Amino acid sequence: MKEIQLETDRLLLRMWREETDFETYAAMCADEDIMRYIGGKTMSRVEAWRHMAFHVGHWEMRGYGHWAVEEKATGKFIGRIGFLNPVGWPAFEIGWTLDKKHWGKGFATEGARRALDYAFYEIDKPHVISLIHPENKGSAAVAKRLGEEIEGKAEIMGIEVLVYGVDRPGK
Repeated sequence: MKEIQLETDRLLLRMWREETDFETYAAMCADEDIMRYIGGKTMSRVEAWRHMAFHVGHWEMRGYGHWAVEEKATGKFIGRIGFLNPVGWPAFEIGWTLDKKHWGKGFATEGARRALDYAFYEIDKPHVISLIHPENKGSAAVAKRLGEEIEGKAEIMGIEVLVYGVDRPGK
C-alpha cells in the first residue's frame, strides 16, 4: 500500500502508527463527549483497537481512508480526518474526529479542506458527502465552511443523520 501524506500549515495527515496513536485514540473512543454523535456510545480499548484497524484496512481495500492527524507544533496525534465508503455507505464521505482538547482551533476545517482538495483533484471525486448527526453543531459548522450543504437524510447503523454534500468546483 502506498503511504499518502498531506500537510497544512499546522497539521500532518499521515498513516496510522499503533505505537504513537493508539493510547490517545482509545481515550478518544472512551470519551462520551467525543463519541456522542459517532454511533452514540463509547468504545472499550478492544473496540477502539478494532476501529483503528478498520481505518487502516479501509486504506488497504479502497486506496483511501482516514489519516491520523498530527499537530506539527507538538508532533502529537490529535485525531482523524479522511474518507469512508465501506459497503452499504450512501456515497464517498469525508469526516473528522478530533480529541476534544483540540476543538475550536480550526484544525478540523483546515485538515478537511486539504483532504477535500485531495479528493477532488488527486483522486478525481466529483462529489463528496459528510454524514452528520442533526445535533452535532460543531461538525455541521465545519461542513458549511467546506461549502457543503444539506442534501437529505440517511440512516447509518440505526442512527438518522443529515447528508451534507459538495460538488468539485467547476463541475
